[in-house]
Amino acid sequence: MRSSKPKVLHELAGKTFLNRVMDSVGELNPDILSLVVRYQAQRVAQAARSYNKQVTIVEQDEIPGTGRAVQCALSALSDRIDSDGTVLIVASDMPLLDTQTLQGLVDFHKTQADGATVLTTRLSDPNGYGRIIRDQDGQVLRIVEQKDATGTELKVNEVNTSVYVFDVQVLIQAISGLNNKNVQGEFYLTDALEAARSLGRVGAYAAPDPLSVEGVNDRVQLAHLAQAHNMRICEYWMREGVTIVDPTTTWIEDDVTISQDAVILPGCFLQGHTTIAEEAVVGPYTTLIDARIGQGAEVERSRVQDSSIGACANIGPWTYLRAGNELADNTKAGAFVEMKKAQIDEGSKIPHLSYVGDAHIGKHSNVGGGTITANYDGVHKNRTEIGSDVHVGAGNLFVAPVSVGDGVTTGAGSVIRHQVPDGAMVYSENTQHTIEHWQPSWERQAEDSSDQSSQE
Repeated sequence: MRSSKPKVLHELAGKTFLNRVMDSVGELNPDILSLVVRYQAQRVAQAARSYNKQVTIVEQDEIPGTGRAVQCALSALSDRIDSDGTVLIVASDMPLLDTQTLQGLVDFHKTQADGATVLTTRLSDPNGYGRIIRDQDGQVLRIVEQKDATGTELKVNEVNTSVYVFDVQVLIQAISGLNNKNVQGEFYLTDALEAARSLGRVGAYAAPDPLSVEGVNDRVQLAHLAQAHNMRICEYWMREGVTIVDPTTTWIEDDVTISQDAVILPGCFLQGHTTIAEEAVVGPYTTLIDARIGQGAEVERSRVQDSSIGACANIGPWTYLRAGNELADNTKAGAFVEMKKAQIDEGSKIPHLSYVGDAHIGKHSNVGGGTITANYDGVHKNRTEIGSDVHVGAGNLFVAPVSVGDGVTTGAGSVIRHQVPDGAMVYSENTQHTIEHWQPSWERQAEDSSDQSSQE
């Protein structure tokens, strides 16, 4: 990946490769879920524990190879593994590997009563993958890594996905005799299949969906895989009754939920656990992160993060809703409005060019353009309370903590520092000074210089 970050901690559709694979394996409810770590071991282990607290971390020593990784795992877990059990081995750089495929592999292995089973797939371009070599009867003979393959073997398009199932006893015997006599100088787990074949049958289960078993070795492969996955997500939602005007520029993560008759316009990024209700219109060029969009709401050219937007609300364009906002039904946050931890009650509007942070605005109030709630005193974030049916003049500044009652009208340019009772009119008087025929200093200096020159 040419990155300071371990490959398995790169992301696809909002989740790391490791998170995705651990989730898929975890849904099988294994007796033991173990992760073998080596490169940046502590960083990877910390991430794994954040995904599943029950995971057992095994550190691989300095001897390289997937075979060595399994040797270390079996040694570390020897007192916990059922001698008659089954071991599923999965690589963590396959971000779209799903539980259904893994369950199919395990079921196939048990039904066929094989000692070992490898998950395979056929690719039109198998470059970079180990090839599955079969005998004349179609049985798996061995897996050949690309760097060790002959010209004839390189023409094989059935490839190893680096996912295996072994009977415990077969695995223990198969990995005991591994060596590193190969181009890479590594202990290959694939070599264990040849040893397993001498102990019994080795089966192969073809993944129903080739996309689910594609690995990622560089950012080009990651981009292609992400694009293919995203197109499937878009197609799913369109078949569920969602209008996606341009799927090629719309990116939707796995945990997003969209209701029927919603419309997604071009250039949108829908991330996290975002939910979009019926008949809402999102976009164009909008990012939603863990947002909750109500029925019939419109969000245009905006960024909304961890905020709730009520039914028929109107957001944007160029609006930034930071975390913690709750906008009720029929509200508005217009052009170039920024909000943070604000509660806006039904029917209230902040039309444009305003900042509302750590504030509550009651029902059917209107906030004039250029208004700011000054919530930070250098140490604490303070709260502003504005009542219902309030008319806030343009360019107001609310210096928190401050409270404004219901039915209040404020004059343009007011600075509100103290409590305002219900039904009041409040304004700040600023004396206007006018200097006629005024010139900036540089013009006056230029004229003085010119006069002096003419006198000389």
